[in-house]
Amino acid sequence: MFSVALALLCLASVSCSAPLPCEELLRPLDRVDLHGLVGRWALVAGSLSNLTYLDRFKQRDSATINFSSNTSDANISYTSSIRLHERCLYKSYNISLQGGSFTFDGTDRSNLSASYVHTSCPDCLLMRMIAESGRRQHLYLFSRRREVEQKEMEEYKAQVACLNMPPPAVMDPAKELCPEETAEEQKDRATL
Repeated sequence: MFSVALALLCLASVSCSAPLPCEELLRPLDRVDLHGLVGRWALVAGSLSNLTYLDRFKQRDSATINFSSNTSDANISYTSSIRLHERCLYKSYNISLQGGSFTFDGTDRSNLSASYVHTSCPDCLLMRMIAESGRRQHLYLFSRRREVEQKEMEEYKAQVACLNMPPPAVMDPAKELCPEETAEEQKDRATL
């Protein structure tokens, strides 16, 4: 009797730890919470299907995105910062939200389709971008923290594997982030 109960307990624990199917791991968000989106997010890890782009991606020291509050429920802007070779590069984008997806407004990125994907990480943002009619994919994990817990990283790696992408590049949390740009600096950059 005890061995039967032990066997059932072992089977139950194995089924509870079974990996989620890819359809569940890559489920897009139905809707994005704009209030939760606003603010600064640090890039924790990223994978790109194009190996040349992935090699360039690995050269960055750190990166962030900073979503700005907007009066519209469908339009929002964000500024990305990338620290590369001790230099900070900034770029701003306007995006239009449609449920859990978004498009870039009037930029060189208008050929990208992008969506937010579910993650069990409570303070993470998972962005999936598809370019070149599906020939190139990007999957970026952002968080309010500089690094995530092991189980959160394992989930992300499983999501990358579901897309048949190379193992992700993980950012070094000890590397310095770029300072947030002031409104005056953004204005100066916009006039260049």
